[in-house]
Amino acid sequence: MARSRLETMAENRAKLIAAGRRAFASQGFAAASMDELTASVGLTRGALYHNFGDKKGLLAAVVAEVDGEMASRARAASLTAGDEWEQLLAEGAAYIAMALDPEVKRIVLLDGPAFLGDPSQWPSQNACLQTTTEAVEKLIAGGIMKPIDVEAAARLLCGAALNAALWVAASDTPQDALPKATEAFRLMAGGFLPERR
Repeated sequence: MARSRLETMAENRAKLIAAGRRAFASQGFAAASMDELTASVGLTRGALYHNFGDKKGLLAAVVAEVDGEMASRARAASLTAGDEWEQLLAEGAAYIAMALDPEVKRIVLLDGPAFLGDPSQWPSQNACLQTTTEAVEKLIAGGIMKPIDVEAAARLLCGAALNAALWVAASDTPQDALPKATEAFRLMAGGFLPERR
């Protein structure tokens, strides 16, 4: 049975994303050759242009894929934490810790912002924000967090985790920066809790 044009296009797109991911992780975005990247999966530059517009478009697709996986990994890590508050903190800490992963560091935290601009504007970050917004709504409704604007709290929590990860990734000593970043994230987040009397 002949494959449809749409199936071929989807397969080519997936091949290019996988090749881009390998190349960007090992060589970095700037050094990755489009000709080598496309040839490694038996395609041409034309296929890259057709699917992504240009090399930067491919990077955006790769960043979206890796960032989506980061969000899933962070959510999975939170499920082993205690209550909903600890789960929120564990999710943020797990996201920050992924700055030590060489692929995440290179693609999402170093090259992504350098070539795609402000990460808070990426569509993948909007998905992360939505998840955090839902968690914050539940925590406020349950009286665990102070009654505060949900969007403001969610944006600050997401922004703190992202910026902490960016700092760890760019640090000359990321292993030393990680516990400092995680501790500061937890302390900052604690400001959303009602005062104990």
